[in-house]
Amino acid sequence: MPKFIHLHNHSHYSLLDAACTIDALLDTAKAYDMPAFALTDHGVMFGAIEFYKKAKKRGIKPIIGNEMYMVTRGSRFDKHQLGDKHPEGKRHGYNHIVLLAKNRTGYRNLMKLTSLGFLEGFYYKPRIDFELLERYHEGLIALTACAGGVVASYLANNDYETGKQIAAKLKDIFE
Repeated sequence: MPKFIHLHNHSHYSLLDAACTIDALLDTAKAYDMPAFALTDHGVMFGAIEFYKKAKKRGIKPIIGNEMYMVTRGSRFDKHQLGDKHPEGKRHGYNHIVLLAKNRTGYRNLMKLTSLGFLEGFYYKPRIDFELLERYHEGLIALTACAGGVVASYLANNDYETGKQIAAKLKDIFE
């Protein structure tokens, strides 16, 4: 029987969102006999090296990722607050997307995206956009995240057409 692997997890490095330490997450993964585990903190990779080293010591394959904030309409350079009627709600122009590094190239691209999110896209959160994702997608695996994700947020607001368009765009990028 295949073993279960969590691919969307936050540690205490996801400020104001999670309190679990990397040790606690990995101890739990080990207790449940998970052969691998992903760390996908919100918008940051502060715990990536600590996670990698500690996972290796426990015999767990570390999967390094990031739950990034992504602008799905417009550009990372746009700095405006969205209205209540926008599918993203009262957010500041972003949805969530989980990106996982599958190799060294992916890890480098994940670091690049994370850095550019802060340097070019920061507006309340470090944000990326489709332009950056198209440029730095190699070696990455994309997951549509959570209820606040790049596809789910539109579907939840009955905007199926936009949800389908975004899903198709992601499919084209990551094919």
